[in-house]
Amino acid sequence: MTTFDPMQLANVGVRNLQPYQAGKPIEELERELGIRDIIKLASNENPLGLSSKVRAALQDTLAGLARYPDANGFYLKSKLAKKFALDTAQITLGNGSNDVLELIARTFVNAEHEVIYSQHAFVVYPLVTQAIGAKGVAVPARDYGHDLDAMLAAITAKTRMIFIANPNNPTGTFLTTEAIAAFLAKVPENVLIVLDEAYSEYVSEAERAPSFRWVQQYPNLVVSRTFSKAYGLAGLRAGYMVSHPAIADLMNRARQPFNMNSLSLRAAEVALDDDDYLQQSVAVNEAGMQQLVNFCEQHGLPYIPSRGNFLTIEVGENAGEIYQQLLHAGIIVRPVAGYELPRHLRVSIGLPEENEAFIQAMKEIIANLCKSSR
Repeated sequence: MTTFDPMQLANVGVRNLQPYQAGKPIEELERELGIRDIIKLASNENPLGLSSKVRAALQDTLAGLARYPDANGFYLKSKLAKKFALDTAQITLGNGSNDVLELIARTFVNAEHEVIYSQHAFVVYPLVTQAIGAKGVAVPARDYGHDLDAMLAAITAKTRMIFIANPNNPTGTFLTTEAIAAFLAKVPENVLIVLDEAYSEYVSEAERAPSFRWVQQYPNLVVSRTFSKAYGLAGLRAGYMVSHPAIADLMNRARQPFNMNSLSLRAAEVALDDDDYLQQSVAVNEAGMQQLVNFCEQHGLPYIPSRGNFLTIEVGENAGEIYQQLLHAGIIVRPVAGYELPRHLRVSIGLPEENEAFIQAMKEIIANLCKSSR
């Protein structure tokens, strides 16, 4: 009889770790239920698909795929630096922003430290904290979002990092520039602040925080962004982090070589200049958000006001059942019980006809639930 037990060999932080649960893929639902023409509104993806400029650039890049990509991402870093008035030495590229969020934690946090994040915040924050073996400090939310005063009060001598998502996923809540600026001024310099701005492009320029400029003032601030949402490159995995050059240098020492492939590098470079596509993405999102908000208000469904490309709707104690009924109707949304929101479903903004399909399916489900409760 063997005594081999991999569990005893694993790092302590990994033993009780639960894998990240992504939104259900269309192909999986097709296999499970044998249905077609599925609408996915689960993963906050851009419903417009790839821009024509990105498609053309990808086609041109295919011939060079037998070669390794540029490990330093020179052209993409240069384009980012020019667009946002940065030094290329401030930029760390990643396989989506999820990659750099994990990288910053693994570079600076160990088992002796504490990491602060909000209740209802992106699940990757507690996951990477646990994997490292550090202590996670989940601060209770205020109105489904970050309570910055409580997060300040939670700082101890062991605190090494604070994660803040703005707008927040999965609730869509938004912190004003004034609130974040006041917070930054009060955090000790030896505590790193990670400002996750995955949905920043959906916020109007007038309200968007000058986060990259803040990095000059606060060397303990790092800012992450992604090409997965408004730029429509979720399947190509492209993200980046802006920080003090010394932080970027340390992260690049720990970063996996070639963590962005040739296709993602080229696609992100082209997408960054495709202002027409970005404007269309924002316009489609604003119209779709209003479409879902109108539905919720007409049917008395509470929702969390969102500044992202999704709306989290309170559907009641039957949230799990409603999710399953939507799947059978060929519509995938996101249950968020794992975020301590068991009565809610998160719905990504789709094309107008996709949003309408969700609305019609929900109307039918609500009507049937009303009948069964009589």
